[in-house]
Amino acid sequence: MSNQRRSFTPEYKQQAVDLCRRSGKSGCQVARELGIAQPTLSRWTRQAAAAPLGSNCFLATEELKVLRREVEQLRMERDILKKAVAFFAKESS
Repeated sequence: MSNQRRSFTPEYKQQAVDLCRRSGKSGCQVARELGIAQPTLSRWTRQAAAAPLGSNCFLATEELKVLRREVEQLRMERDILKKAVAFFAKESS
């Protein structure tokens, strides 16, 4: 049996936290019903509680990761273009 790590979408995390908050059931019971570890659900609940009211913290976190990767890619492309411009400017003079 492999110990492959499961990953959950931000939407799933948000729905699990909402279910825990609205159902009136204990976190342990909700986690058991969803088939996830209770500490995992507790961590998601703490993360959601730390987020500003009305925000969807899991989707915002996922979007932030995507945007940071994109910014890094754009910076690398910019640096390559700067070097190319300097190389061709040096050749033409």
